[in-house]
Amino acid sequence: MLYLAQVQTNPNSEETQLQLLAYQKSEYVWEVDNLEALMLTKETSLYPGVLVLVETGNEGQIVSIQEAKDWILSLLQQYLTKNAINPQFVEAEQHKIEQWRQEITVQNLELNRRALEIETRREQLQELEQELKRYREDLAEKQQQLDDRLKPEQI
Repeated sequence: MLYLAQVQTNPNSEETQLQLLAYQKSEYVWEVDNLEALMLTKETSLYPGVLVLVETGNEGQIVSIQEAKDWILSLLQQYLTKNAINPQFVEAEQHKIEQWRQEITVQNLELNRRALEIETRREQLQELEQELKRYREDLAEKQQQLDDRLKPEQI
């Protein structure tokens, strides 16, 4: 797991530790949380106050530590410069989202219409099946009556 952390000195033991500040949930999603502190077991040349990216293994052991300066600068350049996210970009994205919402609404209405048509046809088929069943029963009854009339004459 990848964390953003700050190097600190533990006031009790004077040992260097990493105060975890945020962790990566997915590629572009980070959760800010003043989690826990990880003690550094090896000597390090990191000074208190430095921000670092810490990768941990499955059992919480530190796999790698690197300064976060380049990562933070790339985020600033990508998202907070003049050519990145700005009010016009946000407005354009909102417009796209509204268009998608309208398209989905139209598709949803069409699906609902089709579902109603299918339900209506299903009900019509059930009525026709009932009518056919009654018709067959009526035919069977008339056949039985005919058979009953013909039997005495044949004897």
